[in-house]
Amino acid sequence: MSKRRPNRSRIKSTKDRLRLSVFRSNAEIYAQIIDDEKNLTIVSSSSLKLENGGNIKAAAEVGKDIAEKAKSKKIKKVVFDRGNHVYHGRVKALAEAARENGLDF
Repeated sequence: MSKRRPNRSRIKSTKDRLRLSVFRSNAEIYAQIIDDEKNLTIVSSSSLKLENGGNIKAAAEVGKDIAEKAKSKKIKKVVFDRGNHVYHGRVKALAEAARENGLDF
């Protein structure tokens, strides 16, 4: 049994960078921009809300949506928190789409 530390314990938001947290289930993918100092979710998006399934194309749409919502709240810089998921497939597609649409991490 491996003794992995949770990723969240190493990644925290700061005053100049909020945390972009990604959760991936078998069917859907979710993204939230969180302010850890205030314990507040600023912006969220999911493939469930966009009603387009949980594939790579849907993950890219969630990344684009979260970046557009972040722009409207004047958020540009974030710290990427992928949880214990590997940076591959849907998680990677979400991150690349968010970067292409203006988020800096």
